[in-house]
Amino acid sequence: MKILISADMEGATGVTWPADVLPGTPQWERCRPMFTSDVNAAALGFYDGGAHEVLINEAHWSMRNLLLEQLDDRVQMLTGRHKSLSMVEGIQHGDVDAVAFVGYHTGAGTEGVLAHTYLANSITGVWLDGARASEGLLNAQVAAEYGVPVVLVTGDDLTCVDAQGYAPEARKVAVKDYVSRYAAVCRTPARTAADIRTAARDATALAVRRTPVTGGTYTVELEFDAEHLAAAATVVPGVAPSGERRVAYTSATMYEGIRTFKAVTTIVSAAVEEQYG
Repeated sequence: MKILISADMEGATGVTWPADVLPGTPQWERCRPMFTSDVNAAALGFYDGGAHEVLINEAHWSMRNLLLEQLDDRVQMLTGRHKSLSMVEGIQHGDVDAVAFVGYHTGAGTEGVLAHTYLANSITGVWLDGARASEGLLNAQVAAEYGVPVVLVTGDDLTCVDAQGYAPEARKVAVKDYVSRYAAVCRTPARTAADIRTAARDATALAVRRTPVTGGTYTVELEFDAEHLAAAATVVPGVAPSGERRVAYTSATMYEGIRTFKAVTTIVSAAVEEQYG
């Protein structure tokens, strides 16, 4: 049994503030061990439940945040940027039985600690086939295309609510409770590690590959906080204006859909001006 852990940082234990997740800041250095603790607890729980292999895919910012030296010796970690499937890289090879979303968060334009979708700002909303989409929903749809179920989600309490919509059977662990985008009531690392380990152990029973979801198309729509960002996004082939400050595109598969999404966000981030956005 092989488990993939997609590890993001905004939903990690103790994280509430932009500096907590911005590489190079003192707060980021302080929060890295807590992030690593969450991920390691998930890995330990999966091993407790009978998994034979755990691959951790770093999914936050530079994708170089976790402390490898503090992880269990049995795990392997995929670190660094420019991966075909970004946050769920590794799921496409046919040997993953389940995926866990550790340290996840809610989507752009919604309530939640450090809520966003791919870009920290600039994107004010994302919709997949008309439903508001978080990174969790987008990545879950990619996983479904490869027959891989989402069996564990950790983050703030609203992230767990969001996950109920795209992975109702998955075990959920709230490591903090939302107060505002930059404030939360946090549990201690010892407590969250214990909760995550227990949930991951139980989630292993759900690690059964499913029939891949195929057929049909996927329509993704993005809304930005400035018109010039929407215009910049249309540089990507197939992306067209769909409303005020909005663009949309349709893909035959979620593999193509998430790769186009990554292309759009890369182009848009380069078009953001420091002062005026």
